[in-house]
Amino acid sequence: MRIYNFTDNDDVDIIAQQGIFQVIEWKRDLSVGYGDAISAYFASEMNVRRRQLVCNLDGRIGATTQAGAMQWTAGHIEATTGVKGVGDFIGKMARGAVTKESAIKPEYVGTGVVVLEPTYRHILLINPGRDMGGSMVVNDGLFYACESQIQHQAIMVSRPSAMVAGGESLFNLGLSGQGTVALESPVPYSELITIDLTNDELKVDGNFAIAWTSGLQFTVERPSRTLIGSAASGEGLVNVYRGSGRVLLAPMARGTRGINAGSGTV
Repeated sequence: MRIYNFTDNDDVDIIAQQGIFQVIEWKRDLSVGYGDAISAYFASEMNVRRRQLVCNLDGRIGATTQAGAMQWTAGHIEATTGVKGVGDFIGKMARGAVTKESAIKPEYVGTGVVVLEPTYRHILLINPGRDMGGSMVVNDGLFYACESQIQHQAIMVSRPSAMVAGGESLFNLGLSGQGTVALESPVPYSELITIDLTNDELKVDGNFAIAWTSGLQFTVERPSRTLIGSAASGEGLVNVYRGSGRVLLAPMARGTRGINAGSGTV
């Protein structure tokens, strides 16, 4: 099988590659109309470009994706549910219900290529085993795809009552194992702030964390132990990460750039 005018297109750059995944970026969008040309030009100059995740399958490792993310496949590719029995199905349904992720994520196996739909978000390739101490927790809505050997689980946060008060989810998606995970991020990897904690704590006023080591204790608290201290600080509830591990932090809140994942619009 040969594929022409895709990754070898003059307007396409391969900007990241890890495991079975390649991230391609379209430098220019030549399909825009006359009325959109100016905005498309300046968007491209500010690095607002279409990106796609390419999964190269060799028959050994499959790709698990977010439901509805596939754009096209080529080769001997089969889409399965990844469900290994009744117990596994119940577990996936329960995990999907509490993490706000799709309950059944399709798993593509075989030999060939799977290409996911374009997104204007940035695609991060992370190995939980190598980069995050073995396992990591991902913030809501950022999971895009992973190699099939990556394990999924629902991680319940500490102090659920505080999470409800802070408007946060009670559960997040946990990913563990040696392999590659692809996340949709509002910022590129080059802008992520990496904070390694050693028996320490990090307090963040807002939903800035992209992912963090599963071993960290994650809670939502007042910035001060006293009501007077909290009132004096002028802050509301803050996200707190305690223990030893890594936090990947975006320099701005998610959604502030006005980019909708997978929508193809800015």
